[in-house]
Amino acid sequence: MTGFNFINPFGVSDEPGTYLGDFYTDNFEKKATAGNVILNLGPQHPSTHGVLRVLVELYGEYVLRAEPVLGYLHRMQEKMGEVKTPYQYLPNMGRVDYLNPIAWNWAFAGAVETLAGIEVPERAEYLRVIAAELNRVSSHLLWWGAFVMDLGGVTPILYAFEEREKLNDITQIVTGSRLTLNYFRFGGVGQDGDARFFKLIEEFIPYMRERLKMYTGLVTDNVIFRRRLEGVGPMDESLCLRYGATGPILRAAGVNYDTRLAIPYGVYDRLECPVPTGQPNDCFGRYMIRLLEIEASLTILERALASIPEGPTLVAKAPKPTYKLPAGEVYFAVEGARGQVGCHIVSDGGKTPYRVKLRAPGFSNLSLFAEAAQGTILADAIAILGSLDLVIPEVDR
Repeated sequence: MTGFNFINPFGVSDEPGTYLGDFYTDNFEKKATAGNVILNLGPQHPSTHGVLRVLVELYGEYVLRAEPVLGYLHRMQEKMGEVKTPYQYLPNMGRVDYLNPIAWNWAFAGAVETLAGIEVPERAEYLRVIAAELNRVSSHLLWWGAFVMDLGGVTPILYAFEEREKLNDITQIVTGSRLTLNYFRFGGVGQDGDARFFKLIEEFIPYMRERLKMYTGLVTDNVIFRRRLEGVGPMDESLCLRYGATGPILRAAGVNYDTRLAIPYGVYDRLECPVPTGQPNDCFGRYMIRLLEIEASLTILERALASIPEGPTLVAKAPKPTYKLPAGEVYFAVEGARGQVGCHIVSDGGKTPYRVKLRAPGFSNLSLFAEAAQGTILADAIAILGSLDLVIPEVDR
């Protein structure tokens, strides 16, 4: 080891954003076999955003191997779906991803409605879109604040929670909750919006647009922040498709895919949803995509409010709590804040579904991390992990 630099073993730059790539692969065996360190990130650690353990093998500051270890938060959500009636199971959806419960509400309710042939009233479809986009903004805001905090900036998360409190005040009117929302019903929604509900949304839209301008000056244009993210953790289209990544991660890689338009549901096809895509496929690109998605959600909210019709919010003959699904099989997918949320139900006509399978976008997105982090320095690996927007209860289910 004489004359060997432990901190920079490969003789390349140790600046943030340095990626060893093939150089790491070619030189690992002959240069980095004696001084490896095994480090556990988590399962209780701020950078893992939940009960996630990442087993990291390091040589100096360089990540030779990063292996996510799951299962610390496994709650058997799919098995519970097979021993409960659909009505009993519906509230579970708010617990799968507590930051974006509306998407999971919609995935399960949509699967049941498709299998049962239930047609949702038009006004209820608009209310579903409104609730989903409000919840998407709320989820992205928490990610924004937490991601910046991962990189050392504490102030932004306080602004993020200020905005989230306003959103919680709005969604609480129709859902009665502020976190694990359960707004959907089979055949519609639980409650219509009143005048105050719509007025608060109309006031929130211009308010949030002004706050996005403030975010730009506070964080996005900060030279230190950009230096930490630009060129770090590139994830191209091939990598994303190999691991089944969806949502902002896939769109940041230049793939114009959004479930709301690719597999239309609700009334999204009437609202001409803007789909931000084509940002640089690095940590900064994934950051920008989510801020642009907040702006896109505000536009969708404006269009939905302008065109929502009058009418019922629940189908006249809504299924009773004792309702049994007809025999059959269905898969229903929606676009959640982290990507495609899917629910696959197989029914044999019994009291409970024969099989329930949940497609969690975070699971596929996390799978990218091992490859994307390999060859980076540890500080950049933390930035890459944060850019994935992980919610561990969803990953583990």
